Amino acid sequence: MRPIDQQTILITGATDGLGRALAAQLAAEGATILVHGRDDQRGKAVVRDLGGRASWYRADLSSLAETRALADAVRADHPHLDVLVNNAGIGGPGSRRESADGHELTFQVNYLSGYLLTRLLLPTLVSSAPARIVNVSSIGQQALDFDDVMINRGYGATRAYCQSKLAQILFTIDLADELAGTDVTANALHPATYMPTKMVSSPISTLEEGVRATHRLVTDPALDDVSGRFYNGLEEARADAQAYDTDARARLRTLSDELTAP
Repeated sequence: MRPIDQQTILITGATDGLGRALAAQLAAEGATILVHGRDDQRGKAVVRDLGGRASWYRADLSSLAETRALADAVRADHPHLDVLVNNAGIGGPGSRRESADGHELTFQVNYLSGYLLTRLLLPTLVSSAPARIVNVSSIGQQALDFDDVMINRGYGATRAYCQSKLAQILFTIDLADELAGTDVTANALHPATYMPTKMVSSPISTLEEGVRATHRLVTDPALDDVSGRFYNGLEEARADAQAYDTDARARLRTLSDELTAP
């Protein structure tokens, strides 16, 4: 990878929690940070705090149209992109809710919109190589039921969250295979257990632990040729067995392409 002060890095969900703390550290090291979030007031405040070469991009990832607009804006402003950090996410709501596109909300925000954003920015990342894609997932994982991905039957908040996070890992491994030979890597991680974020009421880890683990996937030169891996904090880990099922990954890729088609 290029020196950090020559890198442009897009972080989704960067107005609070892990995303904001990671943005602050990378900006302090000299990177150009593209800050994404849903709230203009908070986003502009983050950019002011970061100073330097930070820019603000507003998009609600519960809308595929807004996700496409985000990708269009980033491509127009930054023909060079070194790192995409898909960090934005929500905890599963207590009752089943749907996105503006009619998809189960957690699946769309945590996975499907990140899939679409990555697909749309992939040509920019490949042309900017070496480049990295980092998907902020979770150790909380549950296999997808391809007969009921949108959880129309037996909805549960934990199931919705864990399914969406495993989907990120399936995508990561699938994408790494696709990108072999391009000098663009894709990895996923569980940053830390129950960090103090808006989704966690009783944290048992520090935000600094999560930032350290995520920052490593973004910057560590020892990972230049490492792709398709899942990390629990700083250690490589084994994801749910479905992540290593080539048929499951192919089914998810086909489904994701269908659901995000214009």
